Amino acid sequence: MITPRSFVKIYHALTYRDRVIAFVLSIIALGALLFWIGAAYVISTKAVADFGGEYREGIASQPRYINPIIAQTSEADQDLVQLIYSSLFTYDANGKLVKSLAADYKMEDEGRRYVVTLKQGVKFHDGEELTAEDVLYTVQAIQDPSYKSPLRANWLSVEAQVIDQYTIAFTLKKAYFGFLENLTVGILPKHIWEAVTPDKFLLSDYNLSPIGSGPYQYYNLEKDSSGNILSIELRSFKSYFEGEAYIPKFIFSFYPDQETLLAAYAKKEVLGIHSIAPGEEAEVRNLKSTTVYEIAIPRIFSVFVNTIKSKPLAFDEVRKALSYGTDREAIIREVLLGKGAPATSALLPFMDGFASDIETPHFDQAKANVILDEAGWKKGDDGIRSKDDTPLEIELTLPEWPEIQKTAEILKSQWEVLGVRVNLNQLSASDLQKNAVKNREYQALLFGQAAMLESDPYSFWHSSQKADPGLNLALFDNKDADQILEGMREELNPEARIGQYKAFQEILAQENPSIFLYSPTYLYVVNGTVKGVDVKRINNPAHRLSNAHRWFIDTKRVFKKGE
Repeated sequence: MITPRSFVKIYHALTYRDRVIAFVLSIIALGALLFWIGAAYVISTKAVADFGGEYREGIASQPRYINPIIAQTSEADQDLVQLIYSSLFTYDANGKLVKSLAADYKMEDEGRRYVVTLKQGVKFHDGEELTAEDVLYTVQAIQDPSYKSPLRANWLSVEAQVIDQYTIAFTLKKAYFGFLENLTVGILPKHIWEAVTPDKFLLSDYNLSPIGSGPYQYYNLEKDSSGNILSIELRSFKSYFEGEAYIPKFIFSFYPDQETLLAAYAKKEVLGIHSIAPGEEAEVRNLKSTTVYEIAIPRIFSVFVNTIKSKPLAFDEVRKALSYGTDREAIIREVLLGKGAPATSALLPFMDGFASDIETPHFDQAKANVILDEAGWKKGDDGIRSKDDTPLEIELTLPEWPEIQKTAEILKSQWEVLGVRVNLNQLSASDLQKNAVKNREYQALLFGQAAMLESDPYSFWHSSQKADPGLNLALFDNKDADQILEGMREELNPEARIGQYKAFQEILAQENPSIFLYSPTYLYVVNGTVKGVDVKRINNPAHRLSNAHRWFIDTKRVFKKGE
């Protein structure tokens, strides 16, 4: 029988050399044993998200109203609202609507009435329960012009009614397929805001120390000696109805400009950047542990033509030739450094309802010249075309934004090859809005518009929207298109809307009311230590944060089950 004493006798019987060899072999055997134990542990377990860490993101902006019904004019405000407030519906990683505060809903009266049942037990950050009364208060505040909510136009024909503590009904004058999008607005706590009169609403301290029911709650803010907000710290809300966020601290740092923000990221003062321009991507990608997420967003840049102010643009063949004479890929390559998608219609390939089987104008310079030649637009000695003593000359109005300015210069060179004289009229953002867009005082306008993934083109293309504050910048007026757009709004069957979308896009392809150009890709920078960022399509930059409570930095290992 081998006993410990036996091992001692054997050890003493060994020479010094043999003892060393035995010791080394023992260490190797122990190391191998530990290795295989570790390997078996790794094989039988997997890494999953764990609680811990801190995430700090930078943005070149200042917060002012962290309030869901007035935050629409500030990206900083919208980002904070996305994390602090919750809504009846929100968006998943593909930009699809999903229930959030809403436990369920049903449509009645052929789509003119929506009855929404709330989840029970949802708490605001101060511990009070969220009920249908809070939803009603939020909607009525939006509808009241005294509160100056930019969302008011979406709620003018809607009546909200509390059915019981956890049920609210919305009655519309007409059925509208996109109504649920309205229910993505954050819900205000009535017990706090009802004491604030409309004249004090914008001045309330709660706009900078908000109380919501979202995954993160306001903790504190830091200001400099001039009163500028340097940072706002949020802490995870442990009673969040969808589960506590993995990252306990979510901090936003605010910078005066993009250059300062990029420098802060390079020094690791922040782990993320709200957004970057394509020209800044190479700089951040060279930094260690950087991930740049390329996210599709339905922002379409186009040249909107005003046929009332420009005689040449009133000719169908001119608009058609300009569209064929536009090399969109070259613009995306030179202006966006390849970070964008070409646009040839009011819908983009990644938007719901896009018709891929319609022939839309593509770059064909030879065809553009033939179109003009056959229509009688002849080139003069100066290379500029004219017809019936009308020179083919266009004034292109644009904002003083670097990417837009570069786009305009490329368009000018591309169109001048066709025999078009292009004069650029650059205006500041405020002058553009006041002196051009508002009064429709332009021949052609190079501008961008923010659409939705599930598009409702009515606001941009219906003839009733030609005058400000309507968004029909092309002053498009087509009875067939109007009829389609009106019918589409009331069509609740997604399959039926596909045919309406296609019919509308066919009219645009025939009429060419605008020269569609491109849609920039949204570039979001996050340090590689942050996991779980899986967003692919968004309607709004703030929606990239819609599942931020599932992001994580720390991990733990758990045993695999049934794998």
